Amino acid sequence: MKKNWYVGVDIGGTTIKMAFVTAKGEIVTKWEIPTNKIDEGKHITSDIAQAIEEKCKELGEEKDILVSIGLGAPGFINMENGFIYQAVNIGWVDFPLKEQLEEKTGLTVTVDNDANIAALGEMWTGAGDGAKNLLCVTLGTGVGGGIITNGQILHGVNGMAGEIGHYTSVPEGGAACNCGKTGCLETIASATGIARLAVEKLADYPESVLKATYDQRATISSKDVFEAAEKGDKLGNKVIEEVSFHLGLALANLAIALNPEKIVLGGGVSKAGSLLLGPLEEQFKRFALARVAEGCEFKIATLGNDAGVIGGAWLAKQV
Repeated sequence: MKKNWYVGVDIGGTTIKMAFVTAKGEIVTKWEIPTNKIDEGKHITSDIAQAIEEKCKELGEEKDILVSIGLGAPGFINMENGFIYQAVNIGWVDFPLKEQLEEKTGLTVTVDNDANIAALGEMWTGAGDGAKNLLCVTLGTGVGGGIITNGQILHGVNGMAGEIGHYTSVPEGGAACNCGKTGCLETIASATGIARLAVEKLADYPESVLKATYDQRATISSKDVFEAAEKGDKLGNKVIEEVSFHLGLALANLAIALNPEKIVLGGGVSKAGSLLLGPLEEQFKRFALARVAEGCEFKIATLGNDAGVIGGAWLAKQV
């Protein structure tokens, strides 16, 4: 019986993750190549095509076992034609990603946002466990999101659906966000936001272990905050309380609109586990309609760095 493998590709600012994936969502092989940003990223499609060819040869397989490619990319994307309007971290401006990659590989290519394909991966074989109505939130350097309704990613009129990080949490006097607005959820619930909140409150908690950490290193990480909270540090717990309030409120309002079966938390901040999940669920239940909260379960993402390539393969499989 002929093998049918799908190619999942997850383009990041530093590395491009790639995998051959079976129709059941099992990774056959996975690898990474550097993201070549020289000349505004115009060599990336050639690099991906070459990497696919070389991997087939390495495995002793003919390229015709590959069915299609599903790819996640950062930036603003035209979902219909895979055209990248802008991807700041890579250098693309008005870049025909789908067209170029199809030309170089001879395979059909489907392009979507990187946060969206991570959500699809978690839905297919990860913490989503097949849930067709799912909200995936990535808490990392920023805050990203993917919304799945009836098994399909929600894109909106111009591809901007799911930008959860830019929900306005502080309407007046909030911190500046990279998007140009102020008071975004990303300024509070991201790793950088959590660290910022802790630094801002240091003067009020001179006995905190975080004060000693800051005096020694002149910086605090979100990991420091969670480790301090775990030891009963008052400042650490205060920051988590504030983050949980804003994140719980935002997710409750989204859940009232979307009525998801699961909310999956991924990204580095989610590694705090129950330390974040406990107070977050408490705030979520405080603000969500009771029936909405009853139908919704919080889960920590399980696929880690594989979420994007598995989601990419799921995308490829839909063609």
